[in-house]
This record gives sequence, C-alpha cells and structure tokens, in this order.
Amino acid sequence: MSITTRRLPDWMKTPLPSGKHYVALKNLANNQQLNTICVSGNCPNKAECWGASTASFMILGEKCTRNCRFCDVKNMIPDDVDMEEPVRLAETIQTLKIKHCVITSVTRDDLEDGGAAFWALTIRKVKEVNPGITMETLIPDFYANANLIQLVIDAQPEVISHNMETVRRLTPKVRDVARYDRSLKVIEIIAASGIVPKSGIMVGLGETEEEVLATMDDLLKAGCKVLTIGQYLQPTSHHLKIVEFVKPETFIKYREAAIQKGFSMVESSPLVRSSYHAEKHIHA
Repeated sequence: MSITTRRLPDWMKTPLPSGKHYVALKNLANNQQLNTICVSGNCPNKAECWGASTASFMILGEKCTRNCRFCDVKNMIPDDVDMEEPVRLAETIQTLKIKHCVITSVTRDDLEDGGAAFWALTIRKVKEVNPGITMETLIPDFYANANLIQLVIDAQPEVISHNMETVRRLTPKVRDVARYDRSLKVIEIIAASGIVPKSGIMVGLGETEEEVLATMDDLLKAGCKVLTIGQYLQPTSHHLKIVEFVKPETFIKYREAAIQKGFSMVESSPLVRSSYHAEKHIHA
C-alpha cells in the first residue's frame, strides 16, 4: 500500500500551509525563479517554517543527476548552471529579512567540480548582501573529494551538513551512487575544519534499533556534532514503501541515547527534517 492510500497516524498529521508569511515567501520564490527543498522534497513542515518566514533554498536547479529511492526531487538531465541565481537568492533572503538561512542543492555529477565552486560563490554572495546572517549548507558528497569540500569550507558557512539518510545495511537500497563510508568521510573533512558538522537519518525503512545506535557511533567517531532523526514518508507509489511508522516514544528514546553518546544537539521526532530548527545548530 502506498503512502497516498495508507492512513497516517495522528502524530504525523500537520496543518495545511497558510498565512501571509507563507504566501509572501511562496510568491517571492516563484517570482525569483528559486527552488526550495521545502517544495521539491515535499517537507511536512512547510506550514510551520514558511509561516515564520524561514525556508531551505535549493541551488543548482531542480533536476538531480542521482535517483535516490526516497527522494521526490526530479532525476533528469540538469539544465545549464544559472550564474545569476546567487544574486537572486541573496536579494530574496534580504527582502524576507531572514536571519538564518539553509541552503542545499541537487547533486550535479555532470559538473567537473560537482558544483563546489558555485556553492562557494553562492555562500559568499548571500553573506555579502546580508551582513550578519548565519547559514547552514546541506551539501552532496562530492565523492568525498577533500579539495572540493574545502571550497565550501573556505566560504565559511556556520554549519555544514551532509546526511547519511539511513543505516549501513540499507544504504545500497535507499541511496543512489552514495556510499555509507564515503558520507562518513565527508563528515570527517567538515569536522577537521572547525565548522559545525551535522548529519541526519530517516527511520521507518526497516532499520533496527541496534543499527540506528551503530550509525550514531559511526557519526560521532567521524566528528559529527548535530544529528537529526525523522520519519521517512513515501513521496509517491514509485518510491520505497514505509516499513513502519515509528512511534513518538521511540524518537524520544533515540534522542536520549544520542545525547548520552555525546552529540551536542539532537532533533528527533516524527516530523523532523534536516533543516528543522536549524537556527539553533550554529551553537553546537
């Protein structure tokens, strides 16, 4: 049974997006031809975040060169890089008076540098136009190429995140091209730079509690400071099916375990996504 016909438990239900801040952000993003992972990733927190004039912007287009089996972002041949996008993004953030922004991107394996130089350009332009802004960047793996990741590091966002998405055993089933140990290497490179390293996983894909705890241990060993844990939601009938709706009390248990293990900050609940309450994570 797909998620489109399967009944959601009460704890997974959210209000429909509405309000003047939601409408203003939606209209401005559309007018500026900007993409948000809130829409492309079908995030359940749009109502809360957009209502508070916060959003996670997605650069380098809306067509991804990878085809992960959990993600609703389009897998297509990407368009040419839009070199005006950083300016439009910076000005939109200024108009919305955003104090902390989250930026992510599609994966661009078609580009020689995976889009790393464009990432650096975008970060610097946003900071130039918005003095005092803080920023989280949710980056692809860049094949764990330290030189490419360093380009993002040198632009000095406050937090650099790269998601594990799932446990080791399920990685080949859930992710396309990405590798579990490669993602850990990305976290290691970020951690060595002194910038706050962050990662996130989804549950409800058939993982065991022991596997979740082992992933925590692997991330801590790599130097990760911030962890997010949320429920996987099946975007369409063509994506991976949900194995279970993990109960809220299990998320509380995971959070307590992660804090005890040594993470500085943990967001763990059914509706959590990687950018949820991101403004707090700069203090990790």
